[in-house]
Amino acid sequence: MRAKARAGQPTRRRTPVLVVVLCAVSIVFLAVPLVALFVRASWSTMWQDVSSPQALIAIRLSLVCSLSAAGLCLVLGVPLAWVLARTQFPGRRLLRALALLPLVLPPVVAGVALLTAFGRTNGIVGRPLYEWFGLQFTFTTVGAVLAETFVALPFLVLTVEAAFRTVDERYEEVAASLGAGAGTTFRRVTLPMIAPGLLAGATLAWARALGEFGATITFAGNIQGRTETVPLAVYVALEGHESVAIALSLALLFISVVLLVSLRGQWLRGFS
Repeated sequence: MRAKARAGQPTRRRTPVLVVVLCAVSIVFLAVPLVALFVRASWSTMWQDVSSPQALIAIRLSLVCSLSAAGLCLVLGVPLAWVLARTQFPGRRLLRALALLPLVLPPVVAGVALLTAFGRTNGIVGRPLYEWFGLQFTFTTVGAVLAETFVALPFLVLTVEAAFRTVDERYEEVAASLGAGAGTTFRRVTLPMIAPGLLAGATLAWARALGEFGATITFAGNIQGRTETVPLAVYVALEGHESVAIALSLALLFISVVLLVSLRGQWLRGFS
């Protein structure tokens, strides 16, 4: 008679054949498009493709816009995550749903929503800003940053809210009892404890902003040197310069893989 499994150890079970087959199909489905990029890539001209003037302009603009969007996500998202994690008030669930809505909203719809809000001619906020102060967001680099921030913010809020929930509030209470103010307690106690989640959320927000396409092209347009980021440059290059499109796609793929490996599953805690 076999010995009983030790407590806490998972029982070995036979994996059903159907599960194995479906798992293999899903792996093939995910891998084939990525492998196709490597097969179709023009390796002899790869460096030339990614270092052309047009590509370098798009890469530089993507870095500027995505990093700016990640910074805005930190400024706006951390307080929102704290409120969602630490306070109780009527409508908190509705506020969380609003904060996470861009996760499921089609990017083009997000772009249309931004256009109706911040558009120069018909935007409910953008038109007064343009008429009174001459501020314009559409077809500008600032508009691209706003579009990327809108779609990336939920990733930071979700991850940082989960990080706040894992902090033992007794440490903060001890710091307060010793005379530390709210700001000092946050800097010296809370912030170091949520640092891994904060880093994961900021990284995910940056990656989402870096790959944004639909909201950017709808709201900010596709103007070289001003709003044409790498995803938009890939879309344009597909019409006549496939090797450039594939080279830029591989560059984004490489960045995505590095980010996922470096996070080591930290972002999954935001969905628990």
